[in-house]
Amino acid sequence: MFKAVYSHFSYLDSYFGDKSSFAENISVLNFTSVASSSSARDSSFAQIIKTPSTFGNPPRSGYGSKTPQKGHSASSSSTVSTHSVASVIVAVVEGRGLARGEIGIASIDVKSPQIVLSQFPDNSTYTKVITKLKILAPMEIIMSNTACVVGNSTKLFTLITENFKNVTFTTIQRKYFSEAKGLEYIEQLCTTEFNTVLMEVQSKYYCLAAVAALLKYMEFIQNSVYAPKSLKVCFQGSEKTVMIDSSSAQNLELLINNHDCRSNHTLFGVLNHTKTPGGSRRLRSNILEPLTDVETINMRLNCVEELLQEEELFFGLQSVISRFLDTEQLLSVLIQIPKQDTVKAAESKITNLIYLKHTLELVDPLKALLKKCNTPLLKAYYNSLEDNRFGTILEKIKTVINDDARYLKGCLNMRTQKCYAVKSNINEFLDIARRTYTEIVDDIAGMITQLAEKYSLPLKTSFSSARGFFIQMNVDCISLSNGQLPSEFIKITKAKNTYSFTSTDLIKMNERCQESLREIYHMTYMVVCQLLSEIYVEIHCLYKLSDIVSMLDMLLSFAHSCTLSDYVRPEFTDTLAIKQGWHPILEKISVERPVANNTFITEGSNFIIVTGPNMSGKSTYLKQIALCQIMAQIGSFVPAEYSSFRITEQIFTRISMNDDIETNSSTFMKEMKEIAYILHNANDKSLILIDELGRGTATEEGIGICYAVCEYLLSLKAFTLFATHFLELCQIDRLFPNVENIHFEVQHVKSSLRNKESITYTHKLSKGHTEEKNYGIKAAEASSLPQSIISDAKEIRAQITRQIMERHSPSSPPEVARERAVYQLATRLLQAARNSQLDPESLRLYLRGLKTKFEADLSVAAQVSEEPEER
Repeated sequence: MFKAVYSHFSYLDSYFGDKSSFAENISVLNFTSVASSSSARDSSFAQIIKTPSTFGNPPRSGYGSKTPQKGHSASSSSTVSTHSVASVIVAVVEGRGLARGEIGIASIDVKSPQIVLSQFPDNSTYTKVITKLKILAPMEIIMSNTACVVGNSTKLFTLITENFKNVTFTTIQRKYFSEAKGLEYIEQLCTTEFNTVLMEVQSKYYCLAAVAALLKYMEFIQNSVYAPKSLKVCFQGSEKTVMIDSSSAQNLELLINNHDCRSNHTLFGVLNHTKTPGGSRRLRSNILEPLTDVETINMRLNCVEELLQEEELFFGLQSVISRFLDTEQLLSVLIQIPKQDTVKAAESKITNLIYLKHTLELVDPLKALLKKCNTPLLKAYYNSLEDNRFGTILEKIKTVINDDARYLKGCLNMRTQKCYAVKSNINEFLDIARRTYTEIVDDIAGMITQLAEKYSLPLKTSFSSARGFFIQMNVDCISLSNGQLPSEFIKITKAKNTYSFTSTDLIKMNERCQESLREIYHMTYMVVCQLLSEIYVEIHCLYKLSDIVSMLDMLLSFAHSCTLSDYVRPEFTDTLAIKQGWHPILEKISVERPVANNTFITEGSNFIIVTGPNMSGKSTYLKQIALCQIMAQIGSFVPAEYSSFRITEQIFTRISMNDDIETNSSTFMKEMKEIAYILHNANDKSLILIDELGRGTATEEGIGICYAVCEYLLSLKAFTLFATHFLELCQIDRLFPNVENIHFEVQHVKSSLRNKESITYTHKLSKGHTEEKNYGIKAAEASSLPQSIISDAKEIRAQITRQIMERHSPSSPPEVARERAVYQLATRLLQAARNSQLDPESLRLYLRGLKTKFEADLSVAAQVSEEPEER
């Protein structure tokens, strides 16, 4: 019967189309040969490059450092996985000659039927490429063989291999990076709903070249062939998203905790209350690439606000969304054409058709919940779900598939669902095979019952995907004669108080059961493929459904986060103003809410110098501002009483104090590389956080470097926070009116027992620079350093301070005070003109207050100018 059924598969060509029309003859392809590979077939096509750390070393925890899985094919998956495993394959190509620096990238997730194309110019540091690849987190990177010629590798190839040490690199000949072939592939494979991408990419030669190489590789190495008009293809430039480099992502602990890579004490951990794999993926990508379009951000914020106000809507949507499977992976498996019609391929298609039915049955409940929504985005989602194709597909499925066939947990449950998925009387041979299977299963149950009676043992029938049917027995309430099971039982294992075993007869019956099951799967597969051929033209509405589900899941996650803490909706102006804001990750770690502080940065005071003793909270404060900025720009509420943000295009941090053995960089050299990267790439819309620059070298050199860096950054309109222990830098506000000094307060507490003074950290910010002296020595004293060392340190510090004070007598010219007063008045007036929403009377009072403050500042400046004359 099996052979008879198998011979009927020839009709499937009418469903899948002519494979040869898409895939060229294998002999035409001429990939580079390889010296060693896990597969002889792979070795004849592509060269696999292993970076040094790939051999014998475990993968590092970091961004994009996932262990590659060679030979993995999405079509082999029989279930929709919910695990987050690296599954993205990326092709990268760079222009040559005058086009050097123009980068084309094409990526495909083997679990998701979507190709993402990118093309953009990059500078000699290739920061955009590295950042883009870090976000994609690839398991494999494909490049041209001309990029990695031994002894003459391109700079791009070298940088990528340095940054992705645990990713497999594959090279193919440059001629397969063909823009003409890439455009042909897109025309052939892109679904009609997304074919407008052709207008975007027809002149993007490098991303077209990358997609040509990628799809050729997917076909011949990954064994993944896609049906015509089945893929979603989209183009993503580098616009409309914030650029966060990998070092900043690590410093801010966006995805991975720096102390424990398994910990969820990260921004992703704080916000991730998603219920689906697609929602989790969307949240991750949004955190790494926040939005810069205010209109889109506000649409998301409106949705979160409505979800918080409508409790019934929130819990209803959360309940429905949690029942969705991984829609992207489901669609990916459904549209792939198996190269061989195996039992595994048949089982996969049947399983995923049941998953498709389960998914489509959730559309109506989801639509019913969205019907009464008021926000434009949720209304748009409702209108999208009104698409008749969802109902059409479901009706066609229900004509063939049993209404009771559904997704269930447990391998035996799903096995039963797959066996009886197709309705009776559709295929006579299938009905006979299922009756045979049922008889065998009944015989197995009857045989185990007879064995239980024969030996007077409490035997029960169990099942696992690896062993099939087997016998289990609990020994809690029975004692075995001689402590052994009867000799008829074999393959005995014991776990705690449970024996698992089988018998020779049971093994034979399992084999009969498997043979019957194979016949059922292949005949069901015939029916399923016929059904797919009918619904195939409608199935692309699932792309829309996948986007809706993942976005709703992320928005629900944002709303959920708000219910756990007192977050506030952010506003977007040209000012960064946070009233009583706190650190979101620290709140999750701490029992009590962290100390809240205010932040105010405008174009008029865009450079903030932060001082204070060790452990007073400077680094935490800097990270807090960046995290709040990211949360606001992904559409989340933020931890504060009030917040206003200026849209930032780049976030830079220089925070850590570690060396880097891998690149042979000392602490100081690593600092210099990071600050050089910031200086080369920062612009007027950047947010820059610098913590303790110049501490890795001599004090005089450190101050000199810091001063020069500050002067350069002050020439930009970027918002900069600069934490330092060099109090000499605080004097820069005399030269630049847009510099503000703030510091963290401490309290001195005298111990009555030891008669010693100790420092209590308030973690509260105040204006001006810190007046604390010797706080480093006091911190050293708290660490139980010998008292003799402490005393000597205090004496030497006092001598050095006296010498410095004798040489340096600071003065503050009155012109500086007057200029600062005029500058601050001008910036306040500009700010009011741009952002004020006050009524006329309130605005009049505000302007009168500005005038009073300006006159007071001028009076102070006049007093300063009179003091030298009196002396």
